[in-house]
Amino acid sequence: MNATMTGAATGAVLAFAALVFGFWGFLLVAVFMALGALVGGLVSGRFDARALVGAFTGRRTSS
Repeated sequence: MNATMTGAATGAVLAFAALVFGFWGFLLVAVFMALGALVGGLVSGRFDARALVGAFTGRRTSS
């Protein structure tokens, strides 16, 4: 799936959540989508968990 299709699918899911569940439901769905993307990236090897934790704790820089 290319970036255009991914963006369209994400927008459709968020729009549906906003219509059905209101603002807080929309926000909750957006947070869970972001967490799912992060976990998927960690599992697939796109993100290095140690470097990510190190960047948030100030031990390492992101560059």
